[in-house]
Amino acid sequence: MKPKTAQDTYTVNTEIVLPNDTNTLGNLMGGRLLHWMDMVSAISAHRHCKRVVVTASVNNVAFTQPIKLASIMTLEAKVSRAFTSSMEVFIDVWVEDPVTSMRTKCNEAIYTFVAVDQNGSPLPVPELIPETEEEKSRYAGALRRKQLSLILAGKMKPEEATELKALFTK
Repeated sequence: MKPKTAQDTYTVNTEIVLPNDTNTLGNLMGGRLLHWMDMVSAISAHRHCKRVVVTASVNNVAFTQPIKLASIMTLEAKVSRAFTSSMEVFIDVWVEDPVTSMRTKCNEAIYTFVAVDQNGSPLPVPELIPETEEEKSRYAGALRRKQLSLILAGKMKPEEATELKALFTK
């Protein structure tokens, strides 16, 4: 399989927050945002492997500021690292000021997808080659996040998590 770059997986979705998307405070409901993030990140994962992908986990979501009714928001997703059959996808959520067009990052998330065949069995995915400094940082962090998840799930012993251990030892 030919390695891919994060740019090959770049996916953008723009939405406007409508009344049906909001809670009683006039803010975008978290569940709606999770849905939009799942969709944009699934497309990014698919672009990486050209296979059917399924959401394996939502590793992190940061609701750092509310998104108001009538906001124009842009979701940007890129695969941050590919493993054997799984891919970590990083999603940045931006809100655009309707007058100045200035964009402010308001949320982010990390999803994990697995490529599967018609029976739901995992399939191998291509390697990802990070290029920019941000991509390299997210790429390195993905292995640590995966090791932590495996430890918490009881699938890896802490002493085997060399990348994660390196954060705490010299």
